[in-house]
Amino acid sequence: MQARIDREAAQETGSDVTALEKVAELFAIQLDVEKLHPGASLTVRRNGRIVLEAWGGTMHPGEDGPPITPDSLFLIFSATKPITATAVHMLVERGALDLDAPIASYWPGFAARGKDAVTIRHVLTHQGGFPVGPRWLTWDRWRSRRDVVRAMEERTALWEPGTRTGYHPLNFGWVLGELVHRVDGRSLGAFLADEVFRPLGFESTWLGLPAERHAQVARLVDLSETHEYIPDFNRPEVHATACGAATGITTTRELSRFYTMLLRGGELDGVRLLEPETVARATAVAVSTERDDTLGVPMNWALGFHVGGKPSPFGTDTSPVTFGHTGQGCTIGWGDPTRDLAVAYFTNGVQESVTNFLRNSRMSDAILAAAPAEPDAQRV
Repeated sequence: MQARIDREAAQETGSDVTALEKVAELFAIQLDVEKLHPGASLTVRRNGRIVLEAWGGTMHPGEDGPPITPDSLFLIFSATKPITATAVHMLVERGALDLDAPIASYWPGFAARGKDAVTIRHVLTHQGGFPVGPRWLTWDRWRSRRDVVRAMEERTALWEPGTRTGYHPLNFGWVLGELVHRVDGRSLGAFLADEVFRPLGFESTWLGLPAERHAQVARLVDLSETHEYIPDFNRPEVHATACGAATGITTTRELSRFYTMLLRGGELDGVRLLEPETVARATAVAVSTERDDTLGVPMNWALGFHVGGKPSPFGTDTSPVTFGHTGQGCTIGWGDPTRDLAVAYFTNGVQESVTNFLRNSRMSDAILAAAPAEPDAQRV
């Protein structure tokens, strides 16, 4: 395990170097002592500057493979969703989409089986009523647009949209990706590459990984022994799929820059993706529920993001305006406007939900301790 603390950046951003050293110690404990994962990478940015990076372990669990480095690629599962949501919000700003318009107004076939009133806002807040399935849409069909469209059209709404909340693990991405394609003409992966990744200078972020980069992605292992589908997410065919809910591939350096952009009100290094008011709307609590029907736990949902304030993987001391997203038992990214803090923590060890929640929450708490909240901090 290795760690790098930028003491000058820490001092200039008001970060606590001793507390950052404790973050690095916790990283080592989780990796080498508690063995919560075979490999991991962490990037912490404050005021846009990297104050801490830590990395260690192996890319290929069970083999004598290459070590994790700060440039290692990880599949981030549902931590992809805020990136997809950003594409949607960009198209809303351009007038191509309306958050409160029925999806069927852009995609008539989607109206079938009780989904005629489902809006884009309902999908972003997991209130659409079609959380999972169908079972026949297996990984080997994910790259077929025709199969994905048919699968979403034939789903039956399980509740009246807007009346209940239940996390949509994959269908979130299938529906929003198809909407982007229909109104823009580009696939979601192409839109993000052209409009988000390249403008921000990202060289290691994809939705739809080029085949030649497959071997550079950290291999996932199911440490809970309960997620039988995890090996599918190591397949090159899945890495090449542009599922806006689950197949983003990036580094902790670049995902933390993505959150820095949002903390800057949608602009980074002279490149503006979103207006500040759009970011504020997108990251504010839109739905608060004491029990998400899919996850079975309390949740605060924004428009494509988790928000702090309930039991949160962003830390027990998290600000209620912290926003971000986790990814299937192994990844997390978040931004805290009250601390100007952007964090990405990736592992290739998929844990069951409680163990992963504690792993993330402990790490987030340690990071928060190193970055005192600004007394006059404003929400983006």
